[in-house]
Amino acid sequence: MSTRRRGAKDSATRRTLLEATARVMTEEGYAAATTRRVAAEAGVKPALVHYYFPTMEDLFLAVFSEGTEANFERQMQALTSDRPLHALWELSRDPRGNALMQEFIALANHRKAIRSELMAYARRYREIQVTAFTFILRERRTDAAQITPVTLSMLLSGLPRIMVMEANFGFTMGHDEMLALVEHYLDILEPPEVATGQVGDGCKSDTA
Repeated sequence: MSTRRRGAKDSATRRTLLEATARVMTEEGYAAATTRRVAAEAGVKPALVHYYFPTMEDLFLAVFSEGTEANFERQMQALTSDRPLHALWELSRDPRGNALMQEFIALANHRKAIRSELMAYARRYREIQVTAFTFILRERRTDAAQITPVTLSMLLSGLPRIMVMEANFGFTMGHDEMLALVEHYLDILEPPEVATGQVGDGCKSDTA
């Protein structure tokens, strides 16, 4: 582990470097996020990047950590909203967040530390969702033979990522139909009246 001095974690400059790195990765790909490119994007000298992050791996890990903690906060906000399934679906469809995650997935193929952090994040994120979905589906009296908490979690988290990846190649065949299908099913599981706290018979339908 490096023993070089690092800048304070609450530094405005450090924050600027993290944001600059995330922008470069999202817009140009992780390979473009070099010391010089990040410094130019942040409007600082390259030496300042190394003052805060001795290695590029340190910088990548910091960007990933900041992003995942923000995602956990947004996940909790969605789960405590009036219509958590719809809120999580909208959260998972964030194109910028998905684009950045795709870059980290690609980066994980070359850096073991990133892969380890990515696996830990994915496990924690899914476990939180599965726990919440267990109660949500039980409340809706959903037939476990139709959908389970873990399959619902994979659907809401994984499908948008695949669609973003395809869209990046300009391939969107079936996307509109799939979006309509998922939203239709979510409306069955979580009809509009749930938002007012008035769960009616529709939430307990055999078709849910």
